[in-house]
Amino acid sequence: MDFSAITVLCVGDVMLDRFLYGRMERISPEAPVPVLLLDNRREMPGGAGNVASNILSLGGRAVLVGLTGQDEAGATLRAALANRERLCDATCVSPVRPTICKTRFIAAHQQVVRVDEESRTALETHEAEKLCAAISAHMAQVQAVVVSDYGKGVCAPAVLEHLFAQARHLGVPVFVDPKSTDYSLYRGAACITPNARELAAASALPVESEAQVETAARTVMELAEAQAILATRSEKGMMLVRRNGPALSVPARAREVFDVSGAGDTVIATMALAVGAGMSFEQAMRVANAAAGVVVGKLGTATADIGEVLRELDDQDASGEGEETMAPLLSLEAMRGQVDRWRARGLKVGFTNGCFDILHPGHVSLLAQARAACDRLVVALNTDASVRRLKGETRPVNTLEARATVMGALRMVDAVVAFDADTPLETIRALMPDVLVKGADYTAETVVGADLVLGAGGRLVLADLRQGHSTTAIIGRARSE
Repeated sequence: MDFSAITVLCVGDVMLDRFLYGRMERISPEAPVPVLLLDNRREMPGGAGNVASNILSLGGRAVLVGLTGQDEAGATLRAALANRERLCDATCVSPVRPTICKTRFIAAHQQVVRVDEESRTALETHEAEKLCAAISAHMAQVQAVVVSDYGKGVCAPAVLEHLFAQARHLGVPVFVDPKSTDYSLYRGAACITPNARELAAASALPVESEAQVETAARTVMELAEAQAILATRSEKGMMLVRRNGPALSVPARAREVFDVSGAGDTVIATMALAVGAGMSFEQAMRVANAAAGVVVGKLGTATADIGEVLRELDDQDASGEGEETMAPLLSLEAMRGQVDRWRARGLKVGFTNGCFDILHPGHVSLLAQARAACDRLVVALNTDASVRRLKGETRPVNTLEARATVMGALRMVDAVVAFDADTPLETIRALMPDVLVKGADYTAETVVGADLVLGAGGRLVLADLRQGHSTTAIIGRARSE
């Protein structure tokens, strides 16, 4: 998983996050308030700037568009941005508003008070023109756009209208972290990523259960004419609701620390990078869920680097959390999730199918050749009813459960799924493997699903056969003895 060639345009409310750490040892003689003795300070880009930081941490490139003021906080923020490799600072200086600055005073690991500096006046015409010019200057060089709307003025209707028109013209997907409850402002978004509270406010619907979340998401999706809604649900995980497709949920892993500060920035940054790199929404969601899992395990606003995300994906594979990975036979939906996680790690997925009723050396040879052609091998087994239609009423000798148990125990096989149709075409269509494997007694024209896989840029492998081995022959010999 390499995002080094992906550049994301981050547009929104840029802030300076300032943390002042100290000790409280006495009460002020001037007023009944504690005195904070300052020990340390830390300053970093916040808001849309934190989205850009996440993109850099994950290995991508970012262009940051927003407003800063002609003040000390603005100078500090611009200096921080200038020190970031792979970041293009395209922020605009406003002569009429201050830099948004959030100053947090912290003592004994507790936030004592936060002081916000910002202007709540509407965006002025000259400010909007500067922002639109910056968007136009960079849109053609990016693979995705993130709109980070904190409701501080940058994401005004005129700016959003210009941004979506530019993105639509160039075919660049736009991801929105919303603040407004009027999702028509985000019309044409590829994906909008509200948290549960934001989704409830925008839809005016309850969002306690998964069914309620899906209903609310489809409601706001229509308003925004969006392709998808990704609802983040804190410790409940996240749900992807697509315009054309069923909803898909993934759980959050249990953590000793569960601090959601900045997790939304991480999710949208990861989604934009992953889809910009060619992943599907489903694959991108699983990577984003892993990245969010890394971040919520850290105290305070944090980012996840690509190594941490890959390790998290490995841990999810090992634990099987949220999937049926401990079972010898996966449902098609669980298999799709497993394939998505493998692909998110850059692994090539192979696929072969058959009855595999009584395993023999010919089967073992085919499976070994199949596994050598890919990083992970999926074997699709005909159900018992499907085998009877193909082989007759006396077959199969072994039930589907028995065949799946034996198949899943082979070191060449990484996962097993079943199909009830006469051919695995719909299973292949759902999984879209990178490598399709059948025996050399087939041709490219006769392998079911070969046109789909090859058309998607995949590969067909016709494995050499070991002569003299077949299940039918084994059954015949057993009956003659």
